[in-house]
Amino acid sequence: MADPLTLRRLYGRAKGRRLREGQAGLVEQLLPALSVPAEGPLDSRRLFGDERPLHFEIGFGAGEHLAFRADLLPDHGFIGAEPFLNGVAAALGHLQDKHLANVRLHMGDALSVLERLPDASLRFVYLLHPDPWPKARHAKRRMVNPGPLDLIAAKLQPGAEFRLGTDDPVYCRWAMMVMGQRRDFDWLAESARDFLARPGGWPETRYEAKARREGREVWYFRYRRV
Repeated sequence: MADPLTLRRLYGRAKGRRLREGQAGLVEQLLPALSVPAEGPLDSRRLFGDERPLHFEIGFGAGEHLAFRADLLPDHGFIGAEPFLNGVAAALGHLQDKHLANVRLHMGDALSVLERLPDASLRFVYLLHPDPWPKARHAKRRMVNPGPLDLIAAKLQPGAEFRLGTDDPVYCRWAMMVMGQRRDFDWLAESARDFLARPGGWPETRYEAKARREGREVWYFRYRRV
């Protein structure tokens, strides 16, 4: 397995505009109760108190997809990692509004949480609209690279699913090239329509809606862990 630590550095800003009073209150009061433990091995029982299928979202943005899936599957456990403070605050609002108790959040690097989970423990991994790093010299910063993908593959159960969404044509081509070279994932697409139409149970996020308003195509990739 390629060492994901070599790709661990987080780039870009960690926070944006000043949080509203209500958002700041959620970060102060609700986030500690829903946070992934800072140290030690992780599993379903430690996170949720029982045995249940686990899902992991890398970079959940404002949390719309994470909250939708958690609400759809209340008997499953969801783990979300996002380094951007404003996104975490927005996600906490969704979790509070929907009264969701089956979600745990990590404000920081997703790989540091993924590597603490048991191998073959995840039912789904989601990577939606990741930063494309469009310049060639920045390609190594993309999440779709051998190190992170090796880690994702190790943590997915056989037959489990890795979902990737992007509206960036550079990232789309890159992902198709990198994933096409792997033998531990099968692409679940039989025709172009299969990655041009949003699958069922995959809600539209604000990033996707913005892309469509600005006239960009969106691609949906589903891969099964071999």
